[in-house]
Amino acid sequence: MDLSYTAEEEDFRARLREWLGKALPALPPKPSPDDWPGRRVYDLGWQRTLYDAGYAYVHWDADPTTRLIFLEETERAGAPYVGANFVGLLHAGPTIAAEGTDAQRARWLEPILRGEEVWCQGFSEPDAGSDLAALRTRAWRDGDDYVVSGSKIWTSHAEVADWCELLVRTDPTAAKHRGITWLAMPMDAPGITVRPLRTLAGSAEFAEVFLDEVRVPVAHRVGAENDGWRVTMVTLSFERGTAFVGEVVACRRVLGELAREARANGRWDDPVLRRGLALLEAEFRALWRLTQWNVSEASAGGVPGVGGSVFKLRYSHARQELYDAAADVLGDAALDLDRPWVLDRLSSLSYTIAAGTSQIQRDIVAERILGLPKGR
Repeated sequence: MDLSYTAEEEDFRARLREWLGKALPALPPKPSPDDWPGRRVYDLGWQRTLYDAGYAYVHWDADPTTRLIFLEETERAGAPYVGANFVGLLHAGPTIAAEGTDAQRARWLEPILRGEEVWCQGFSEPDAGSDLAALRTRAWRDGDDYVVSGSKIWTSHAEVADWCELLVRTDPTAAKHRGITWLAMPMDAPGITVRPLRTLAGSAEFAEVFLDEVRVPVAHRVGAENDGWRVTMVTLSFERGTAFVGEVVACRRVLGELAREARANGRWDDPVLRRGLALLEAEFRALWRLTQWNVSEASAGGVPGVGGSVFKLRYSHARQELYDAAADVLGDAALDLDRPWVLDRLSSLSYTIAAGTSQIQRDIVAERILGLPKGR
């Protein structure tokens, strides 16, 4: 892969930078972090702005270099990220594009890109922990519908979502990695109860979801019945391989801010702190190169490869190290929740669990990349 930029790509960068300079000052004030209905309106409004300007396609249809330039420039300019539209743009949408029928692509992809519908993720369950294949939420066929009963947890943005990418067990007699089906469930269907969960950082972007004989049309099944585990691996490959791209750029920006803060408050005189920031700079540069590789692989094959697990494993820990360094820079102020980076430090603790625990990623790397025998 050629990691240099062509004249055409640099022209795209310049035009995007100019457009951002005009579009961002026109945005309304950002709502409170706790105001998820307001954040939904704000995030979808930004997505519609991108769509009207011709930039929404970058998420799915652009070549990898164009996409990376887009993420670099929007992050550096302080533009809104995908926010409440995270699951739709980075998980469900790419999965439907790769695995859905023509009718499903026509129904769901454009509304996501236009900023009209929000998706949530209904994968994890209270009794399954990190063992996704141990899910128990049942679905049985009744004519043209599946009838679904069970519960989900850590359901991202469920309280403001229109649709849910839902994993259900359709064959309870099959081995646990089989008998699973991937459904698109409308969140306004009767029988759905959403209970928001408050995180350590004080936010409530997750929820428990209880399903009591919810009817989901068979036409909303993505992939074949009982083939949901394979489809799920497609979803998770996007989640681990390309969904964190913008966050790598954000972390590199935070590093620069930490260095400036350290110079301002006198912490820069500590050689141990300076060495730690330098090592993190090298770490995130390497992660950015790995990101370029993963996005390029996704472009060539349609789906990211197992390199996404390498990235997810290292990025999760590097992010924690970054915000531990932020605490060193802040000193006593690291206990002040109103200071920059403090809440980010709390939320960084979840990254070794979200999108597959670090233990799961190590298993994938060992078995699928290194060819080691299964540990269990």
